[in-house]
Amino acid sequence: MNVKRLLHNKVFTNASWIIVCKVIQSVLSLVISMLTARYLGPSFFGLINYAGGIVSFLAPIMELGFTGILVQELIDHPEEEGRIMGSSMLLSLASSLLCILGAVGFCAVANAGETLTLWVCALYSLCLIFRALELFRYWFQAKYLSKDTSLVSLVAYAAVFVYRVILIFTGRDVQWFAVSFAFDSALIALILFILYIRRGGQRLAFSGTVARRMLRSGVYYILSGLMVAVFAETDKIMLKLMVDDAACGYYSAATTCAAMAGFVFQAIVDAFRPYIFESLRKSRAWFELNVKRLYSIIIYACLLESVCMALLSRFVILILYGEAYMAAVPMLRVSVWYITFSFLGVVRNIWLLAEGKQKYLWIINLGGALANILLNLCLIPLWGGIGAAAASVITQVFTNVLVGWIIPSIRDNNRLMMAALHPKYLIGMLRGSGGDLPSDEEHAGDAPRD
Repeated sequence: MNVKRLLHNKVFTNASWIIVCKVIQSVLSLVISMLTARYLGPSFFGLINYAGGIVSFLAPIMELGFTGILVQELIDHPEEEGRIMGSSMLLSLASSLLCILGAVGFCAVANAGETLTLWVCALYSLCLIFRALELFRYWFQAKYLSKDTSLVSLVAYAAVFVYRVILIFTGRDVQWFAVSFAFDSALIALILFILYIRRGGQRLAFSGTVARRMLRSGVYYILSGLMVAVFAETDKIMLKLMVDDAACGYYSAATTCAAMAGFVFQAIVDAFRPYIFESLRKSRAWFELNVKRLYSIIIYACLLESVCMALLSRFVILILYGEAYMAAVPMLRVSVWYITFSFLGVVRNIWLLAEGKQKYLWIINLGGALANILLNLCLIPLWGGIGAAAASVITQVFTNVLVGWIIPSIRDNNRLMMAALHPKYLIGMLRGSGGDLPSDEEHAGDAPRD
């Protein structure tokens, strides 16, 4: 089989389905987010995002690191897919119940006397139960069936869109909006389960041996994900606690706009992920070239989005959120640079897992988490939401670029990242050659020349 054709059939067909569905999904999400923000106002919109920040803190614990290892587990142990999926979901489901209790407990202490805040956080956290059951999507990724998961997500978003529009036109309170996140995840989980059976997935079963193996691998991703959540969500939570709900609302509007095209970048990463794992089993040269390709696409696509968003920030906020949210404009101009460095970390994590170096994740992200907390403590009192945005950008640069040079064992990844700055990799992919694409003979083991 021609390797070039294989790459394009698997990766680009996979990515095209994800991107097309995500474009529609993103438009629906953006419209309903805009309507919700205008309807609720900065304070209640900030409250919803505060609850979302707390849930995001707990999500890595609920997932037990399985989202980072499931695709590789399914590729490496295809005969055990039923036990892998069954064990991962049962453990995540049990973990989700504990996390919900943790979310309610945190609000009861941190927001003592704020009954509305407690209710919103409790209702929002129900989504963790169904997110544990969404792990089916990684089975579809491993099988290059992203068309299925993309369509399912699109259907779920359309349903949530209708639900929130009804809430707006019937004048419902903020609590009803918090429930919509659980509704979204529940619908996705149900449909994916039905498709898993129809696609011939193995019978789900629990295996202590498989569970222990996955927990050993996933523990690094639990710590990593928790640290990532710290420097991804600390800003919103600290703004709420140190300033007010409105500041959190402005900042949430800015970060939503900054990440507007993030679904495209995530779709590209998701499409490349299984192919990168497979390529390492065949040839290191092929593996490194695929990593450089992915880095190149992500770097240039993210930078393009950041430049455009920074230049058009005022118009974007005005059109999407209205005059009431114009305080978010300077926050957007700073926070938009977050996305580029954030996705460098996403690609690096794939490299770490493929190389069996995931043990460094907790070190990397612990440094990032501590840096982010310190930066927020220093910058929020000085500049409010702008300080929170600056803290996030600086944290991402430190965590996903500088730390890679500090730790000797992962410098090879940084070298691949730097090499990917050469536009030949991007141009080659756009032309269909991939940039110094190895021949079939090289794919079998001979190293290609960059």
